Amino acid sequence: MEEAEEEEVLGSKLTMEKVAAAKQFIENHYRAQMKNIQERKERRWVLERKLASSDVPMEEQINLIKDLERKETEFMRLKRHKICVDDFELLTIIGRGAFGEVRLCREKKSGNIYAMKKLKKSEMVKRGQVEHVRAERNLLAEVASHCIVKLYYSFQDTEYLYLIMEYLPGGDMMTLLMREDTLTENVARFYIAQSVLAIESIHKHNYIHRDIKPDNLLLDKNGHMKLSDFGLCKPLDCSTLYAIHEHKTIDDENMAEPMDIDGCFPDTDNKSSWKSPHEQLQHWQMNRRKLAFSTVGTPDYIAPEVLLKKGYGMECDWLVSVLHFNSYRFLEF
Repeated sequence: MEEAEEEEVLGSKLTMEKVAAAKQFIENHYRAQMKNIQERKERRWVLERKLASSDVPMEEQINLIKDLERKETEFMRLKRHKICVDDFELLTIIGRGAFGEVRLCREKKSGNIYAMKKLKKSEMVKRGQVEHVRAERNLLAEVASHCIVKLYYSFQDTEYLYLIMEYLPGGDMMTLLMREDTLTENVARFYIAQSVLAIESIHKHNYIHRDIKPDNLLLDKNGHMKLSDFGLCKPLDCSTLYAIHEHKTIDDENMAEPMDIDGCFPDTDNKSSWKSPHEQLQHWQMNRRKLAFSTVGTPDYIAPEVLLKKGYGMECDWLVSVLHFNSYRFLEF
């Protein structure tokens, strides 16, 4: 009897979760639809105002408005089209990782060449990397910059996640450094400036990369550099940052002791500073949204802030980028 009641309670919870997810999906769908309609009206209104204040003949104004309507219709048609892996011709593999592979692909309709990042869902779930992949996809979709790799499509099937990104045929900075050994001062300045712009573009959106290294700085066909591989990136709430105690360290994933809101451990001599375990957990979770604590990255390129386990922010990207330009002899001192 008790087992039947427990199953009924579990079934009810699962049903309620499904109902809540369906409700959220429907609300998001119609919110997006209303936003698209409003943006479409605004674009037409802006065009009509520009035409009204110009000397464009009436017949040409009508043609321009019709052209806008045609583009809007084409845009809506493209949005309704569901992209899948069958829309691409798979070519050679250009890289492998822990969760999948990266290969060249050709879009069958346009003939354009892209880089397809294919990630196995089961492996990501098993290794707890779902949030990292979601952060990578969100960053690529959110940040519009000429200094980072561009994301064109993202979709999934029952087994894999797919990210269709621009293909950069120029190789990476590590290959360039190995080939050239030492760059001239002008070339070094050029790539230093581009790396600064790339890092700044993601920091403006409150993301940290956490894996800056020459292998992740790619070159396009014209020799311009773009930042790639955002698998370890993390979004931070940088509106306010609480101070972290300079002499206390925090375990990588779990705390041995409760941490107060300012990052310090409670003072045993001050009874008023103690909070309930639930409050302490809430404070810890709040701080984790504002600072990163995990020890991640490539061993040869980890910033000291990451290894100290005191909590770190965007400074970890800047320090590592500076070390790259020195230790890999961008300039001959």
